[in-house]
Amino acid sequence: MAEHIRIGDVAPRVQYLGDGSRVAFTYPFPIFQTSEMELRLDGVVISGGFSVTGAGSSEGGSVILATPPASGSTVTLRRRIRVERSTDFQDNGVLRARTLNDELDRIVATLQEQREDLSSTLRQDPAEVGGSFTLPLRAARANRMLGFDGIGNLVLLPRDSALIGAPFPGAVPYTVEDKLAEQLSARDFGATGDGATEDGPALQAAMNAAAASGKMLLIGEGTFRSTQPLTLPGAAAGLTMLGSIVYAGPAGQPALTIGDGGTARNASKRHSGLSVLRATQGAWEDEAEIGILLRNHDASLIEVRRVEGFTIGIRTLGDGRGFEDSTLELGRIVNNRIGLDIHTATAGAWNTSIRYHGGHFAVGSTVHVDKDRFGIRLSAAPGAYVAHNRHLFNGPNFELNAEGRPISGIPFLCEVNSRAIIARGVRMEGCSGFVARHTGAAQDHVYEVAWASQGYQVEIDHAASASRLGGVVEALHQAAPHRAATREVASVPSLRAAMIRWNSTETGFEKLACLSSNVAGSPALLHDFVFPALDSFTLTNRGVMLTGGRGLGFIVDARSCRDFALSVDADAPRLVVMCFDGANNLLTDSLGPLVLASGQSMVWNPTARWWQGAADMTDAGLSRLQAVRLSPAVATAVIGVARISADYELRALRLNCDPRHAPAVMYGLPDLPIGVRELVAEQAWDPASITAGASAQVNVPVSGARPGDFVQAAFSLATSGAVFLAQIGAQDVVTVTAWNRSGAALDLNAGTVRVRVVKA
Repeated sequence: MAEHIRIGDVAPRVQYLGDGSRVAFTYPFPIFQTSEMELRLDGVVISGGFSVTGAGSSEGGSVILATPPASGSTVTLRRRIRVERSTDFQDNGVLRARTLNDELDRIVATLQEQREDLSSTLRQDPAEVGGSFTLPLRAARANRMLGFDGIGNLVLLPRDSALIGAPFPGAVPYTVEDKLAEQLSARDFGATGDGATEDGPALQAAMNAAAASGKMLLIGEGTFRSTQPLTLPGAAAGLTMLGSIVYAGPAGQPALTIGDGGTARNASKRHSGLSVLRATQGAWEDEAEIGILLRNHDASLIEVRRVEGFTIGIRTLGDGRGFEDSTLELGRIVNNRIGLDIHTATAGAWNTSIRYHGGHFAVGSTVHVDKDRFGIRLSAAPGAYVAHNRHLFNGPNFELNAEGRPISGIPFLCEVNSRAIIARGVRMEGCSGFVARHTGAAQDHVYEVAWASQGYQVEIDHAASASRLGGVVEALHQAAPHRAATREVASVPSLRAAMIRWNSTETGFEKLACLSSNVAGSPALLHDFVFPALDSFTLTNRGVMLTGGRGLGFIVDARSCRDFALSVDADAPRLVVMCFDGANNLLTDSLGPLVLASGQSMVWNPTARWWQGAADMTDAGLSRLQAVRLSPAVATAVIGVARISADYELRALRLNCDPRHAPAVMYGLPDLPIGVRELVAEQAWDPASITAGASAQVNVPVSGARPGDFVQAAFSLATSGAVFLAQIGAQDVVTVTAWNRSGAALDLNAGTVRVRVVKA
């Protein structure tokens, strides 16, 4: 027995698009007989030239046409059941289930068709009750327009008035043309958005109209192909894109330019959903090939949804008044050599104070595998304004596919003298080991790396042309608790208390090396340039006056740690750094710049043979805190301050470093006896037998011992009956006297005599 037909909840209509070859079209709804299938081609009912299979089947069937419909034509299949009653149930007859089911199925099928028909009619919302929607008689409604009154009931309006009004109290009627002109649409000018038609002229006409009227332009859903560059003039109120522009035009120019140049101030604009794709992947050769060029915006809100395939994805440009104080929402920025270029073109324009949210900067694994790529660049044309400052990035994501390849894939490239560039929550996947590369005088950059495929091994790459220590990396990934701390390397909290009176004319200081700006002779090694004490240091109640080309500094082991921070309490100090290699040979400027500082440029002083700050650190708010980065060629460094321009009082010095390291501070070593007020020495001694009341003496060499120092002596063996005395009779020599104060001769065994000299 055949299974009974089932009427499922399936719409009794299906539609297809012809391709010029297809002749069979399926329908998923049941029909009872072939005559109930209605076929329409482009809306016209076709009465013949096709056959129907599947009548009586719950799953539907197929319609086979003798001739395939043309490409692009619409094929509509619809069930149409005649609404009639052609059977009756007999009184007192047998009521068979199949017969009853057939009748109920037809009723349900007919109701489905009615519901489908009603779905496309003008209806009142189910939440509303009442209302008058009955049409007047034909004569009364002839040459009239339908409308609605103040309470929403149907009314007739004169056709020639051409006025409409919003259905709310107080609304003023106005023309249909004015209503349609409230927001311009690219389709108003003939743009199709089908991805194949040339929409460039229509899009440009729409953009010109938006500028002429000062209105918003809507580019609706779809793909709008253009073979010409497009420009939205600054007079337009803004641009909303729901679809995308596919640029298939010539290379070497922006695909979409928004805003005017010159003295224009494109202020208070709103651009949303911007999406520009290159029809074919660009060659990454010409920086004039830009996806979206945003010019001279101020106090604007800009959302870039998607940019793909260009040398530069997005460029924000100051080439007139400047680009400033705006917010950019960034989306998918993919397969561009430079995702976002923050640029200036003239000396009188700037690019500053911008907030950026999000941004997925990515390059595909097969795209230009031999070429460098960067997520965000700060740049300027030759002679243009270079002091870009206060750019704030929140949560950018970089997937640059450069890790393990001999190319650079770096999130930030800074080629200008920017300040206060803050990036928070950065994600790095497949990038180089640097979150940023600095090539100029950038400073005060902070890069917070929330996740990186390199873990915490993320740095800033300072090119040879960089003249500042430009910023700091806060690597939170796998290192947040540790990196939040700082490590103090050495501290002299009071120069006055640390003073060492080396002799009557020379003064030294604990932990510090004394420096001279003009060392006599032909010095070449570390020991030739650092002294335990020098003259011309004038003590004050709180510190020391640096005079006569004098300096003080910490000597640090820089083989593993290259980043240090010096804080100074002084009136107008000058930063100085001396550099030495692993064999303690002096390193000069012949190797190029060896030192970068955070608040100023470092210049080579050939007389003093050190790198020094370009100016005194007179600004206590900014330049007093100095960070220093040393070149990898530097194994040992002296970091401190010196008197260059004028005498000044120095009161305290502190040196810190990256908490990942704990470098040694070198002072008080056997081969480097500087920075200590206590000197010790020892030597073997076997004194001869000492008669009662007599004494024996031995001289112990102690480099740095001077008359007037405190001195003590001791012997390594038991010396009952003998007293050991010490004195400095000659410079660098301690004379130790063993006095036998007992009443009998005393013969001491061989031992070690030890001396201790303490400076005042």
